[in-house]
Amino acid sequence: MSIVSDVLCGEEVKYFSCGKCKTRMKVVDTIVLHGTGGASAMSSVVHLCNPGTKVAAHTVVGRDGDYYQMVPYVIKAWHAGVSMHQGRANVNDFSIGVEMDNGGQLKRKGNRFFSSFGREYMPDEVYTGIENGRAVYWHAYTVEQVEAVIRLCRLLRVHYGIKYLVRHSDITSRKVDPGPAFPFEEVKKRAGFVY
Repeated sequence: MSIVSDVLCGEEVKYFSCGKCKTRMKVVDTIVLHGTGGASAMSSVVHLCNPGTKVAAHTVVGRDGDYYQMVPYVIKAWHAGVSMHQGRANVNDFSIGVEMDNGGQLKRKGNRFFSSFGREYMPDEVYTGIENGRAVYWHAYTVEQVEAVIRLCRLLRVHYGIKYLVRHSDITSRKVDPGPAFPFEEVKKRAGFVY
């Protein structure tokens, strides 16, 4: 896998056009990791590329480890919203947005688990954590997906000299993604981020 003219190249990459993003970033030094909270990688790509929405991202990483690139890595995408990192506001202005296909936080009904959009997940797809002394449930990320994110973050770090790898929840109190099911510290270390 490689990056050529700000586009990810490789057999596992699918390309889509998100024409609403046109502004070139002056600095690219941060990667922001997101969980889509959606039904599938493809449904998230369609939503992010829709000219009527006010959101966009550079890449979606599917549960099978495939990549879906929508915006070249030096073009500003609208993934961070109102945000702050390292004393700088508007994180969209200097970051690459990587979305990971994931159902997000789940609700338990008896022994069944459901997303906010009504999809049921089997127990082996559920991550259980503890928050304020109570169990919380999240859609688990796949091994293939985590490995793909590590490869992508490592490649972006080397190609662009990226300094920071952060979660969406690190840059705004409005968001909780990618959530506790995502092994952030492991990904950060294996992708070569040492700050």
